[in-house]
Formats: sequence, C-alpha cells, structure tokens
Amino acid sequence: MNHANTAVIGALTSSPLIRRHPANPVLDAARVPYPTALVFNAGVVKFGGRYVMVFRNDYGSLDKQTLEPTNTTDLGIAFSEDGIHWTAGPKPVFKLHDEEVVRAYDPRLTVIDGRCYMCFAVDTRHGIRGGVAVTDDFESFEILSLSTPDLRNMVLFPEKINGNYVRLERPFTVYSRGGKDRFDTWISESPDLIYWGRSDLLLAVEQVPFANDKIGPAAPPVKTDKGWLTTFHAVDIDSARGKHGWEPSWKKRYTAGIMLLDLDNPKKILGMSASPLLAPEAPYEIDGGFRNNVIFPGGMILEDDGEVKIYYGAADTVECLATAHVDDLIRLCLGQ
Repeated sequence: MNHANTAVIGALTSSPLIRRHPANPVLDAARVPYPTALVFNAGVVKFGGRYVMVFRNDYGSLDKQTLEPTNTTDLGIAFSEDGIHWTAGPKPVFKLHDEEVVRAYDPRLTVIDGRCYMCFAVDTRHGIRGGVAVTDDFESFEILSLSTPDLRNMVLFPEKINGNYVRLERPFTVYSRGGKDRFDTWISESPDLIYWGRSDLLLAVEQVPFANDKIGPAAPPVKTDKGWLTTFHAVDIDSARGKHGWEPSWKKRYTAGIMLLDLDNPKKILGMSASPLLAPEAPYEIDGGFRNNVIFPGGMILEDDGEVKIYYGAADTVECLATAHVDDLIRLCLGQ
C-alpha cells in the first residue's frame, strides 16, 4: 500500500484505449420533455430488449446558472434501441421527499435474475443514506433497504457470489480519516439485499496515484472471463483552482479509474490501471457545466462483440458515452 497521497496532482489524460462517442452528450436537458437544468450520473442497463437509462434531474435554469432547492431533484428515464440515440420519457419515474427525506439521486442499475435493481443515494435531515430498490417496469419501485448514514455510491454485482449478493459502497469516514474527505471503496455482502455485512475495505484513496482527496465506486461491475471489470471515481483537489463552474469556488477534479476483481473473491484486486481511464478533456467536460472537470461513470455494458459502453456524467450537467474493447481494458488493468 502506498503512503497517503496529499500532494497536488498535475495534468491527467485519458487512456488511449478509450473513445468518446462523437454523439456526445448522448442526453442533456434540452432533450428532456419537461423543465430541468442538469441531466447526469445515470444508471444504464439492457432490459426487456432495449437499453434503459435512469438519470438524475436537477431543476433550475441553465441560462441563469441557478438551481432550485434540492428537494426538487428526482430521477428521469430514457430508452434507446442502440445505446447511442436516446428518447426521454414524458415524466420523472422516481422521487423521494417528506419531512425527513430531502431527495433521492445518483441511480445505479443492475439486472439480477431478470429483475432490475436500482441503488441510489438519499439525502435526509440526519445524514446521507444508500438505498436499494427493485422494479420490473420502471413505473413502480419497491425499496428493499436503506442504510444508516453516511453511505453513498452503492453498486451491485450482477449475480450472487458464493451464495451472497455483493455491493461496493463508499462510507463517509470523516472523523477517523482526519476530519476531511479521504473516502475509500468498501465491499459488503447480503443474503437477501436487505441485511448487509461482512464488510471490508477494498481500495483506499492512498492506493490510487491519481487521487489525493477521495475515491469510490462508479458503474456496477461487469463480468468477464478474467474477472470483474470495475470502474471507480477518483478525486484530486488543488487549492489553486478557481471557479470552474457555477459555484464561487470549485477546486476538485473527478476522473475515472478501472480495476479487475477476482471472480470468486471480489475482495481481491487482480490489477488496476496506474493512470485514469477517463480524465476531463472534452469541451462538455471542462467548460460551461455546473461543476467543470468532472467525469463520473454510472453505467457499463459489455456487448457480445467485446465492446464496452461506459456511460458517464460530465461536468455534473450532461450524460455521455465512451467505448473500448473489453480485452484492452483487461490488459490495462493487468499492466500488459
């Protein structure tokens, strides 16, 4: 394990193995048939013979660069026949808000045994909780579990491993990690998607050369012959950075990393790329967004021909697509 990395990290570039799709952004607020300002951080799966995307809506004004109160955040849906051209549904499909719950956001989709499961984050007045819900039609959702605070960025593996469901997650270990971000990726198991335990640290921020602030899960893992192909988000912070978005000061940069986990024991990392898979470079990632210099994968699909589609939020504003071949990504993780 490397010692804690607190140094300023310089320029970062994407892997030459990855290709941004020329249609990017594949979904933005202008293509949603109801008022919204930001469309990003979507979960994407193949389900019922088509591609399905559940995305985060944040309401407000793009022109005035303003957002409505956070309790207006909800989740929308879009469908595609090819994974590239998307049609948004006529209305949002999921929202939580009451005296205790402020909002639900950042969906992650996984198909297990023919049903679609959605992990999501929940802001409450007493902390951030992670939720797991299931749906068969994307019209009604049954919430199976909500974690205690503070937990976020949960993603499910697409099948049971050694008899248990498995998920990646990111606890907010503020006090024990020095009173600052320093958040890491953990892994937990469950017999029923309700009760979770056997939790272990999977990847620490100090093990990632291109992070000095925090890391966490990104898109749900994809099964390959060589292991579970797994993306994660990595954050570096530089106090010299300026505005970089709508906020008065935004000093963070989000990149995407990739690693390979053992098929039978996903608590074992077989390999990890020493540099980002995706770093902010394209205009829609670095300019004009709510928070520029942000890339956050939320969906990954392995096609029959070996192409891997990675869907990611860019600048916390739009949803984008990048592709690579699965064999190249595996070799990248293994340093070959």
